[in-house]
Amino acid sequence: MDTTEQLAPARYFDREFKVDSVKVLPGQYYAGTGNGSICTVVGSCVSTCLWDPVERIGGMNHFMLPGDHSSSASPWGLPARFGVYAMELLINEMIHLGADRRRLVAKVFGGAQVLQGFDTLDVGAMNSKFVVSFLKEEGIELQAQDLLGTWPRKLHFFPATGKVQMKRLHLQSADVAVQRQEREYLARLAGATGGGEIEIFDAPR
Repeated sequence: MDTTEQLAPARYFDREFKVDSVKVLPGQYYAGTGNGSICTVVGSCVSTCLWDPVERIGGMNHFMLPGDHSSSASPWGLPARFGVYAMELLINEMIHLGADRRRLVAKVFGGAQVLQGFDTLDVGAMNSKFVVSFLKEEGIELQAQDLLGTWPRKLHFFPATGKVQMKRLHLQSADVAVQRQEREYLARLAGATGGGEIEIFDAPR
């Protein structure tokens, strides 16, 4: 299954926390160790921060499910398979680095209702429901969550400690970049599923 998920390539020095950081964009994931951070900004997407507290290996993904109004019949229907794929990619990368799947704990964020122009499809709620269900099914302890709402979130995850710094953003100041990235990502997902019932169009200005 190709949902364009890839390792995050963007690295920079974060002046706020004074650490080297890796930026994760929609459809990307990253895992690592050490004193740096992994960061992202999520709107309707969800981001899962996984941590092995023994080996101090941490990872973050940033993903969205393609919309399908019939997805409630099975937790692992077609839309959810994209989420499963995104989660398994991150878990496998962490195992490759030496993490033990049985020790993993999770913190999840996002699922806000920030994509204007969707009449019946609450993408954020669908993403939130999926990630909580996945962790429960896989026996991964959910230690913290900040889901739903109407605001984007900026996240910094520190693999050395398992700590997450979260900042809620004002939609007015963040909506242009967040909505553009998430619409482009959702359009790619729609293409991967043959379109389905997703229609992408610009929100009224």
